[in-house]
Amino acid sequence: MAIGPIQLIIVGILFLLLFGGKGKISSIMGDVAKGINSFKKGLKEDPDADKDAADEAIDVTPPKDKK
Repeated sequence: MAIGPIQLIIVGILFLLLFGGKGKISSIMGDVAKGINSFKKGLKEDPDADKDAADEAIDVTPPKDKK
């Protein structure tokens, strides 16, 4: 099975898309890192919100039977 010119063109296009241009891979990875940092920052914001909700919770546990 021989590699034809169409296969070489496809491989060349894929190579240019992945590694060519102005560092597309590095810019994509930078965007991913920014997204992860934003996600972590969002998780850390307002950590007392859960504590306030827990203070307002009503105890609905049934009483234990005394035998």
